[in-house]
Amino acid sequence: MSIYVEILVRAPIEALWAHTQTPDLHERWDLRFTRIEYLAKAADTDPQSFRYTTRIGFGVEVSGEGETVGHRDLADGSRSSALRFGSAHPVSIIREGSGYWKYIPTPEGIRFLTRYDYQTRFGRAGILVDQLLFRPLLGWATAWSFDRLRLWLEHRVDPAQAMRQTLVHVVARIALAAIFAYQGLVPKLLARHADELTMLRNSGVSGGLEHEAIVALGILELAFAAALLGAWHRRWPVAVCLAAMPIATLVVAMHSPGYFPAAFNPVSLNVAVASLAGIDLLVIGHIPSAARCRRHSNREKT
Repeated sequence: MSIYVEILVRAPIEALWAHTQTPDLHERWDLRFTRIEYLAKAADTDPQSFRYTTRIGFGVEVSGEGETVGHRDLADGSRSSALRFGSAHPVSIIREGSGYWKYIPTPEGIRFLTRYDYQTRFGRAGILVDQLLFRPLLGWATAWSFDRLRLWLEHRVDPAQAMRQTLVHVVARIALAAIFAYQGLVPKLLARHADELTMLRNSGVSGGLEHEAIVALGILELAFAAALLGAWHRRWPVAVCLAAMPIATLVVAMHSPGYFPAAFNPVSLNVAVASLAGIDLLVIGHIPSAARCRRHSNREKT
């Protein structure tokens, strides 16, 4: 199955064309490539050849070459660019492939789309790895990069800044989910810690109900940890978290103030949680998301 990605970009077609056809600009937003460079042409009429490099970690780089085999400017104002590519690198799963980009003006903006496919090496093992892992990851990286480009053109969010904000969001969101999962599972569901039970009794939950309440609270915190991860690009989980921490701290101050001087106390925990939530709220507005792209075509014919 070929990879298809489409996004609406509200920017002039000339700007979109320049940011996708100029190597120095292209490599800044496209997660798939570390470096792209045009190669010298023997004649002006020759196709434009290029070399691409992708750093995959541990000091290993995969390189390949390709050529742009045609550009078209149509009467309706749309443009297209076709290309062929391939790699002889021994660890590259891609042997050779081809694809195209299209730029279609609409009243809402430019429909920027790509479709490409490739053949793999390493026999049946390569096909299996490609279908289960590499091709889905490559499709996601293409879609994420398209939205990164959209943010650059529409909101002037530099691609490097978008990457930094994404990393901050990842760290903050995973840390929050880990905190709530731990607090729900260990002291409440597994240990039924005495301090947790004491704080519930001090709040007026007694007569044996504190044991049921601690289980309910543990399940609620686990569910909230799942919501933080499930609603990955949504603001509401961290907004709820930020609003809940002062309330939780106030409740402890009213009913169990003796825990405040402890080495591990509710104040330091709640301040840390609220700070992580606030940081996530600050960066989540302009981070790329592959979900903003169309991944299947119902209008484009090939």
